[in-house]
Amino acid sequence: MSERERSVSTDDQPARRGLRLATVGGVPVYLNATWLLLAGLLVLMYGQLPSAAGTGPGAYAMGVAFVVCLLLSVLLHELGHALTARRWRIQVHAITLDLFGGYTEMDARSPSAGADLLVSLAGPVVSALIGFGALGAALAQPDAGLLRELTWQVAISNLLVAVFNALPGMPLDGGRILRAVIWAVTGDPHKGSRVAGWCGVVVAVGSVVVGVLAYANRWVGLLGVGFTVMIAVILWRGAWASIRAGHVAARLAGLRLGSLVSPLVAVPAGMPLAEAQLRGGGAALGVTDVHGRLVALVHDDAAAAVPVERRGSVPVESVARTLDPGRTLAVELSGEDLVRAVRLNPAPVYLVLSDGAATGVLRTADLARALTSVRPES
Repeated sequence: MSERERSVSTDDQPARRGLRLATVGGVPVYLNATWLLLAGLLVLMYGQLPSAAGTGPGAYAMGVAFVVCLLLSVLLHELGHALTARRWRIQVHAITLDLFGGYTEMDARSPSAGADLLVSLAGPVVSALIGFGALGAALAQPDAGLLRELTWQVAISNLLVAVFNALPGMPLDGGRILRAVIWAVTGDPHKGSRVAGWCGVVVAVGSVVVGVLAYANRWVGLLGVGFTVMIAVILWRGAWASIRAGHVAARLAGLRLGSLVSPLVAVPAGMPLAEAQLRGGGAALGVTDVHGRLVALVHDDAAAAVPVERRGSVPVESVARTLDPGRTLAVELSGEDLVRAVRLNPAPVYLVLSDGAATGVLRTADLARALTSVRPES
């Protein structure tokens, strides 16, 4: 169980999450079809183990009851993350329960290292509280009956979830805790992401080693090893994603819109494209109305697509797009804020404003080149 981060909600597709179960505290909760696979495996394994329910239908019924309790436990774990995040005004998009437990989708940016730490701690703390509460309930029951066995299993599973998720490697909660600590000590959340990612790689490899050793000692069967390997693959991918995100974010920190602004030459509507290009001398072109107000920006690709022999008769505004608030950027934007603004309103060119006045334009192609060449801040 972990938290998935999103810089912008460009992949917000509930159909990929699964069946929407409910909305809790303003957070939609989805059940992914892969959870049914996990539930089936657990019921099958439970039905084959000796228990107070005996064998056959009774044992499988106990397995179903355990799966339901586990589902509720995982939901409470994720709600711990989600509601704590909302307390810190971090946008939470959804909770999804799936084959590997569940995850909470939220915005990547936390307001502080302390907030990141508390959000990350919330899930394991909830699991630990459920585990110790169930353990106390199991020990308080005098008879070794079905209810005691079920509460015992709920206790063990939640305590294992709390311990496993506290391991210091991304994408586990412990990885985010480690990142928050490094952020608090160094002031650099991106370094925290990279370090926690590398620790996650170690945890992934260690999970495979533990699974193989458990199989060699006959503590688990091939099914258990296979599930361990699947978990390790998820951890490996999440760890490398954290490492990459840390490097990309560090590069973004050195990105400044002011250094990417291209000059803008304004021409009146109705002017032939050829004359406008001659006047612009290679600069970006803006189109003004009869009152001299800037109303549109010429798209370079659209202008280039006009045959040379026709540019003397084609009005410049025919290859321009009218300005709207989403295609204007404040010159003060930088880093992730700049990239987020561009992603939310895709366009080939943006008008750059300083105190409400046009200072030039940003070409998306220039931004793309800058993203591959800017050096991380030290």
